[in-house]
Amino acid sequence: MNKASAPAPVPAVGLPSVLPSALEYPRLPISSYNCSNLTCDGQDKDTKKLNLPTFKWRLVIAYDGTRFSGWQYQQSTPTVQCIIEEALTRITKLERKDLLLVGAGRTDAGVHAWGQVAHFITPFNYDSLEGIHKALNGLLPSDIRVREISSAVPEFHARFSVKSKIYHYKIYNDTIMDPFHREYAYHSVHKLNVAAMRDAAKHFVGKHDFSAFANASRNDRVPNPVKKIFHFNVNEMGPLVQLEVEGSGFLYRQVRNMVALLLQVGREAVPPDIVPKILGSQDRKELAKYSLSVPPHGLCLLVVKYNEDHLGLPPGGPATSFGRHHSISKCKLPCF
Repeated sequence: MNKASAPAPVPAVGLPSVLPSALEYPRLPISSYNCSNLTCDGQDKDTKKLNLPTFKWRLVIAYDGTRFSGWQYQQSTPTVQCIIEEALTRITKLERKDLLLVGAGRTDAGVHAWGQVAHFITPFNYDSLEGIHKALNGLLPSDIRVREISSAVPEFHARFSVKSKIYHYKIYNDTIMDPFHREYAYHSVHKLNVAAMRDAAKHFVGKHDFSAFANASRNDRVPNPVKKIFHFNVNEMGPLVQLEVEGSGFLYRQVRNMVALLLQVGREAVPPDIVPKILGSQDRKELAKYSLSVPPHGLCLLVVKYNEDHLGLPPGGPATSFGRHHSISKCKLPCF
């Protein structure tokens, strides 16, 4: 157990004296989490003013998105953000509005993540992060894991400090679907021309207006449609075709729409040079003439890259926690 202490002379108001263990807070089924009293207001802002100094904490999170309605809070269905917030409120004894949990990206329902990043704030410091790390994973359902927790400098922001993101989309290209890939890869029974897909993917690299590859956003924001793609690789590993794309940012369903067109190229329904034509149209209706979006379960947020200046650890803060191995120092069974 690790004690969380406030820096003198400020008292750690609301701070539990000892971090809970998984036994004290048993894991709850997904239906037991209460998301109904959370509001969206201010979820992407760090402008909350507290009477106490604030400390910022960075999380690296992996999750199987099959059961969840995406990352972002929704009032009627369970989301990854909601469940992590529920666990954090039980551990820190803080309200959700005080934690201000923010994620790097709003993955859709059914989309997975290996390297989702989020941050939250507290009015108190921690001497060690291993205890809260263990408590978080003890509370969370098994399809959500906090891989890493660290202190963060004030300048770090899980969303606004992002330099680029890397996504994978997996396609299982065989007549019979491997049941062990059914939740994580799209099944294509058509034999794909992978070389043609590579040629087409090259047209996405660079800075372009991706309006033709974006679905209408579900919020009031008007995002900048100009994004930069650093690389778009198509890798063949036996029957598994893995598409890897890194970009400065992505519009709503942009990755899935790009993959859908590459699938049509792979099926030889359209030529590789159709990509610049559709990009130049800047019209989503033009893409709809050739392809529909692919399902979400093949998509995974792999890595979020940040401005290096924002990734440093604050002086005097606790060491980063990557989890803790358990070992048996001495065998207690009788030896014969």
